[in-house]
Amino acid sequence: MFFLLILLGLIAGVMAGFFGVGGGLLFTPILFFLFTSMGVESAVSWTIASSLFCTFTASLSSSIQQKNHKNSFWREGIVIGLLGSLGVYVGKTIVTSEYYTEDVFVSFFVILLLFVALLFYRRSKSNVTLQVKAEMPGLSKQFIAGGFGGLVSSLAGVGGGVVLVPMLNLAYRLSIAKAVSISSMAIVLISLSGWLQFALVQNAPAGITEFTLGFVDFGTSLPLVIGAFIGGFYGVKLNKRASASRVQLGFSILVIAIAFSMIWKLL
Repeated sequence: MFFLLILLGLIAGVMAGFFGVGGGLLFTPILFFLFTSMGVESAVSWTIASSLFCTFTASLSSSIQQKNHKNSFWREGIVIGLLGSLGVYVGKTIVTSEYYTEDVFVSFFVILLLFVALLFYRRSKSNVTLQVKAEMPGLSKQFIAGGFGGLVSSLAGVGGGVVLVPMLNLAYRLSIAKAVSISSMAIVLISLSGWLQFALVQNAPAGITEFTLGFVDFGTSLPLVIGAFIGGFYGVKLNKRASASRVQLGFSILVIAIAFSMIWKLL
């Protein structure tokens, strides 16, 4: 199991590095298939909580790299990340309720995947240059971005960057480099808040391994993280050899394939 998880993490890391996305979109399906296949009670909560832990470690590395490349907007990222923790609390309350079933979770996650696929596809075909703004929007708009990002994060087990980057870039007209930097820092706090809130849930059922806290199964998450860190370096190298449009189109195809595989899992 340990070496299998490292291998799966390695594959996820290569794809995440190649396509330039956070690992949450890949960690969540892997963990969902694992927890459901093992017959774990409350598999959705285990999936989301453990994926958020994986995403936290990956986003921390990404944020450090942004700082090393002198593209760090940590103040804006911290504000949005802290506001995002409120959205995480709302999402965690929904996830741990009896109404957030596997069917609801898969439906929400598939819709999210199709949104991301469409976004990447349109980006691969678009040559439009946005008129960007230098200043960050006011606190009310930061609250909307952070709160929505945190809510999506806790409902799907992702970092929230899939909604934060488009909002900051397309809606708030920040440059894509600044949007990615702010999102990277915000995701650190959002995912940290997410897995901690799930870890503090009392009377969680048994996970797959003995190394659990609340709904976070560290025994399954850590091998994935180890593999993802190694694979990420190779993915970035492969990315430099491919054209941006082909990478974005390829990611759209990958995401659609993941969406159909999750739907098939429930049939």
